[in-house]
Amino acid sequence: MVRRKDRKDKDPFDWFGEWGFEDIFEEFEERFRRMQQYMNRLIRDAMEGRMPTPEEGGPYIYGWSVRIGPDGKPHVTEFGNVKPGFGKISEEYREPLVDVMETDDKVSVTAEVPGVKKEDIDLEVTENTLTIKVDTKDRKYYKEVELPCEVDPNSAKATYQNGVLDVELKKAKPKKAGKKIKIE
Repeated sequence: MVRRKDRKDKDPFDWFGEWGFEDIFEEFEERFRRMQQYMNRLIRDAMEGRMPTPEEGGPYIYGWSVRIGPDGKPHVTEFGNVKPGFGKISEEYREPLVDVMETDDKVSVTAEVPGVKKEDIDLEVTENTLTIKVDTKDRKYYKEVELPCEVDPNSAKATYQNGVLDVELKKAKPKKAGKKIKIE
């Protein structure tokens, strides 16, 4: 601890020494040093494949992507195994990063599901949703994607390469318009 000088010996320009800021900065340096050691150890363990399972306290994955939609507004999509409100950890399934794009005649869904074979991916589509599920010993993914419009489930085509799943769906043909009735 820095000893304070008596008032008569005090340097009038040494304000910070009187308050003991040297100790605070030394403590910050020590905390940053320990944090850097911890992060280096985590990275080394991850590179060597020694990461704990979610049941053992890790890894925790949370992310989000922002895309500007056709309406000009930003759309935020969350992914990972940490649910909104942080603290709710899904130990079973990880939510993959998903991007949905709509054109005049189709809807395209791209999802990142690395580390699995295409045979392990289970897809189910309805007029309004696409469900992606992977349940293997090492990887578990689950995401129910709400589609921006009605699609024809029979038109679905999917490809999977290098951890990226692409699904294309044709938009449903609009229902025939009703007939206007004149009241007599």
